[in-house]
Amino acid sequence: MKIDFSPPDISQLEIDEVVDTLKSGWITTGPKTKKLEKMITEYIGTDRTVCLNSATAALELNLRLLGIGEGDEVITSAYTYTASASVIEHVGAKIVLVDTVPGSYFMDYDKLADSINENTKAVIGVDIGGVPVDYHRIRGILEEKKNLFKPANKIQEAMGRAALVNDGAHSFGSIYYDEKTGYYSDFISFSFHAVKNFTTGEGGALSWNTIDGIDDDELYNELQLLSLHGQNKDALSKMKLGAWEYDIVGPYYKMNMTDIMAAIGLAQFERYDSLLARRKEVVKIYDDILKDAPVETLKHVGEHYISNCHLYLTRVNGIKVEERNKIIEEMADKQIATNVHYKPLAMMTAYKNLGFDIKDYPNVYKQYENQITLPLHSRLTNEEAEYVAKSFVEIVNKYAK
Repeated sequence: MKIDFSPPDISQLEIDEVVDTLKSGWITTGPKTKKLEKMITEYIGTDRTVCLNSATAALELNLRLLGIGEGDEVITSAYTYTASASVIEHVGAKIVLVDTVPGSYFMDYDKLADSINENTKAVIGVDIGGVPVDYHRIRGILEEKKNLFKPANKIQEAMGRAALVNDGAHSFGSIYYDEKTGYYSDFISFSFHAVKNFTTGEGGALSWNTIDGIDDDELYNELQLLSLHGQNKDALSKMKLGAWEYDIVGPYYKMNMTDIMAAIGLAQFERYDSLLARRKEVVKIYDDILKDAPVETLKHVGEHYISNCHLYLTRVNGIKVEERNKIIEEMADKQIATNVHYKPLAMMTAYKNLGFDIKDYPNVYKQYENQITLPLHSRLTNEEAEYVAKSFVEIVNKYAK
């Protein structure tokens, strides 16, 4: 029995939708991308969405839309993937990393509050494994600190405080206080990468809620410019007879989603409720088998949230990195792929070169050193899920203390 970590769940529906797109004569950004944007907006309950070629593109364009750049600071969690932080470097702002609470995957909100100053323009909250960050807590902190805020453009002035820019790469479809993640954000980015619950192969989306005094159409149009080289007509508009002429209003970027990608997403939407339901069934199998094992697991249901069950994160009691890696190797010997979420940014060469030191993030390191992620996806059978969990219990019992 060979267990892959996170293969995409593609059915005949996705294949047929892509074939329809290929036959339509329109394969780049066009009607299917626009349809997907509307479906995402309706699904999560925000006011507007733009689809792009990745969640990273969405985060970066979000910062550029807000006018964040040199001299500004953006705060994010020290326990995350590089995309949450690299986009801050891309726009020329200062990356501020916040340690986690002991025993938690989420940033320490008291340390977050202490890190906010007059240069802080945004906080990137990170949803982990499908579990949402505490949106209300972060918004409350930003409101409390708004007296320090110094706006630098029209949008910042309208907001009157630093922006809550959520990294929802893991949380599409998760629930926070009875609403989908993103509903309580200023802005949120989602990932539709191949390993995500909802996929377009590659791809992502930026969704937002209306800011008083700011026109959503203007924001949407600005994002179109930013994602299409600053060209003031998209390809669909240029194809109209006699309408070839266009202008380049800024030397911008190429980050648009294609209709081929969107076609996969349209089909995924037809199946998404069942895909999430299957993930929850797998989580229950894992939870039942691991309930007495010497491990801690990320809880996918809490008082104020229901996760989309993107990742099954575990921490093995009392072990260090060397033992953790041996467990991963022994799982591989049983043909089970596992992973680690995450190796801390401050341990990576790029971030060490920027001056970050893991010694400044002791809670993050403790979280990392015994962390193992089990395979979790909608294609796992009950038999396979039981094999994974029972194999894991068997192996960790040899190492846990």
